[in-house]
Amino acid sequence: MLIPGLVSVTFRQLSVGEIGELALDCGLQAVEWGADVHVPPGDFTAARRAVDTGLKVAAYGSYYRAGVTDRAELAAVLETAAELDAPLVRVWAGTAGSAECADRGAVVEALRHAVEHADAAGTRIALEYHRNTLTDTLDSAVRLLDEVDGVVPYWQPSGGQDVFSAVHEVRTLEPVTAHVFSWGPGGFTDRLPLSARRDLWKPVLGELARDGVDRNVLLEFVRDDSADQFREDAKTLLGYLAAS
Repeated sequence: MLIPGLVSVTFRQLSVGEIGELALDCGLQAVEWGADVHVPPGDFTAARRAVDTGLKVAAYGSYYRAGVTDRAELAAVLETAAELDAPLVRVWAGTAGSAECADRGAVVEALRHAVEHADAAGTRIALEYHRNTLTDTLDSAVRLLDEVDGVVPYWQPSGGQDVFSAVHEVRTLEPVTAHVFSWGPGGFTDRLPLSARRDLWKPVLGELARDGVDRNVLLEFVRDDSADQFREDAKTLLGYLAAS
């Protein structure tokens, strides 16, 4: 079952309550709450406010960077995730791409430490699939998953990505969450309506749904940061899911 929702940092300018109202009005079910604006680590009042929106908490989107962030900061992240009852805590695999990383071992060891403490806190560590980290390529991401027991992957497309490579990545990673958006070749600054990449998302969502496992499919990176465009994208996503 694919669970439609959004990443709260899609609208950093909106309050927690406004995020909840918009998502529910669009027929979405879940949210990944961002740690930079909406639910900062240690802000349990914000966490309770987020839970009160009525949206399923898909994950806590932290900015903990394994091998770089002081490990002491992990405690507040996990405590806040517990307050949210978040099943996943999204982290980042360092700050350097796989070809540039000077100390992969430090990132691996920090992730193992995070997984151990997350398990004790009743949640799981999930890795952002992203450039400038050790999940910047499929090969490096797969290697990292082999090196760190218990960590699970996210997935998102790159700018202008072809359908074959996208489906191959999803089939290989079997991600717990996909961040859903459409970019042209220019990437982050080349945002498109979700419907512009129907050729990509129809087969990708089909692949994500193939084994019947529950996964989050969360909208992000809306064109012009527009609430109206978000409504259109949500309608598009729900249409794709209904047809799959």
